[in-house]
Amino acid sequence: MSVDRTPDPTPGATADAGRGATAAPMPVRDAPPVVAIAGASKTWSGGTRALAPVDLAIRAGEFVTLLGPSGCGKSTLLNLVAGLAAPTTGTLSWWGGAFDATGSPGRRLAFVFQAPTLMPWARVDANVRLPLDLAGVPRARADAEVGAALARVRLGDFARHFPRELSGGMQMRVSIARALVTEPNLLLMDEPFGALDEITRNKLDADLIQLWWKKKLTVVFVTHSIYEAIFLSTRIVVMAARPGRVLKNVVIDEPHPRTEGFRVTQKFAAYAKELTELLAEASAKGATDL
Repeated sequence: MSVDRTPDPTPGATADAGRGATAAPMPVRDAPPVVAIAGASKTWSGGTRALAPVDLAIRAGEFVTLLGPSGCGKSTLLNLVAGLAAPTTGTLSWWGGAFDATGSPGRRLAFVFQAPTLMPWARVDANVRLPLDLAGVPRARADAEVGAALARVRLGDFARHFPRELSGGMQMRVSIARALVTEPNLLLMDEPFGALDEITRNKLDADLIQLWWKKKLTVVFVTHSIYEAIFLSTRIVVMAARPGRVLKNVVIDEPHPRTEGFRVTQKFAAYAKELTELLAEASAKGATDL
């Protein structure tokens, strides 16, 4: 079985004084991983093997991107991490315990979907307040937290707008604010910018990396874009298809927070070349490799 069982690499980088960047936050090796995946596989009821057994650990402070061709199980793996699906075999743990332990302070997770999934009849502030309303948070406190979340995504002036009055990129920012309003420690993102134009996508990537850095989040992100993965990640998990499995872990050993200048460096180009070759290998691999 072609499962990568090498120890998870340590993310981070040496400070680059010339750009004013600093090393990415280092995970605490003595603490349990935020998410530990041990031999987790997924076979759907119709018999389709979506995932071969996967072993993967996500540690606090990492920005881990799942990258691979269509049908390689990226979203399926993310859904397992989110607790939206159960593995057929194997186990997952969150902060060293069962999924039931999530939701308490220091162990909160939030999910940002491919589409904004906003309520069209509700204004922006009501959309962002939804998880707080469902949790029974008092209105005054909820409104203050909504205002802070919208400010983080630079939408403070649009609280009373309807979703139809916003661009696609702004709607995705509302979706991110709705995730951030719960103060998550683990943020799961399933191709949130995939439908946007490249200019808007690059801008939201830059905003996201600043939020990750400032909020000290742990992020698991799904994308098809090599360039987006390199710009955002401390580590990229390259996946192959039929069935989905981990092909290789690639550490992006560059300082954070990153700027647009990183996109035009020789190191960026070298990472892009390595990942292009890995994705070609991933696309060529089939069930006969297992």
